[in-house]
Amino acid sequence: MADEDKILIIMTSGKDTPRRCATPFFFASLAAAMDYEVTMFFTIDGTTLLEKGVAETVYPREGGENVAKYMNDCIEADIPFYCCTASMELHGLTKEDLIDHVELVGGATMWELADDAGKVLTF
Repeated sequence: MADEDKILIIMTSGKDTPRRCATPFFFASLAAAMDYEVTMFFTIDGTTLLEKGVAETVYPREGGENVAKYMNDCIEADIPFYCCTASMELHGLTKEDLIDHVELVGGATMWELADDAGKVLTF
């Protein structure tokens, strides 16, 4: 049975769609501040944001904050980041290429997290 206090955010947008990249992190850190239990699952192009140094180069709007600022808010809030290993292969990434806060998982983990969550958001 789903737990209404758990939120899963599935991140499919990546560095090639910068306007879509800050909001999921903003919503995640906001929900954590509201005492929701938040988890982020990165797949498809979302995985590209987990590569070391990439989030610092992605700006959702000119003159604004980079995605790393929003991502760091989530890391400081202890929001888990799960990365789909198949999407890593898609982008030719290895564990060593990713930031430290990431746990590698298979695609079935996303289904388990979604089944357990009261709310699922996809970006």
